[in-house]
Amino acid sequence: MSAMVSILFITNNEHKVEEANRILSPFGIRLEMSPQKKVEIQSDSLVRIARYAALTAAKKLKSPVLVEDSGLFIRALNGFPGPFSSYVQKTIGCEGILKLLQGREDRGAAFRCAVAFWSPNLGLHTFHGESLGRISLTMRGHAGFGFDPIFVPSGEDLTFAEMPPEQKDLFSHRGAAFRAFGSWLSSKIIAKP
Repeated sequence: MSAMVSILFITNNEHKVEEANRILSPFGIRLEMSPQKKVEIQSDSLVRIARYAALTAAKKLKSPVLVEDSGLFIRALNGFPGPFSSYVQKTIGCEGILKLLQGREDRGAAFRCAVAFWSPNLGLHTFHGESLGRISLTMRGHAGFGFDPIFVPSGEDLTFAEMPPEQKDLFSHRGAAFRAFGSWLSSKIIAKP
């Protein structure tokens, strides 16, 4: 793609917009935060949540849209909080997760991400990312957002919140999903609204 392609990102999370734009910039893609509210259904599937939200926004906006949904899946908690991570972050936060894991040896976890994209000429497509790791014993670091201060990716000693943004992007679930999307879209042509 020669010129920057601009796509509406259905989110009210500025951190996600910054992170996605850092990852997508090399592909010639820029995401613009949309004032359109993201419609979230109750589901245990990140893919189902993201696809539904993308199709709902597309019907109203009739232009290319992108939706991202992600979650922290903790093995000792049977995958909790999973798709409910945003709500859990707002209510009990990192401290609450650490309390739930007190005394547990198994601290294995995975961050997972689903990116749903829709455009008039390309239809609906979904891209996935996953970062395997563990939950730290304490909150560490001040960068990032959400559960970043308690998630340590496999093979690393730093939490996402202790890493510079570019380093986090290499390991993150969003990094993987947005790179897959950027690679795919860079070979396509998006219909103008």
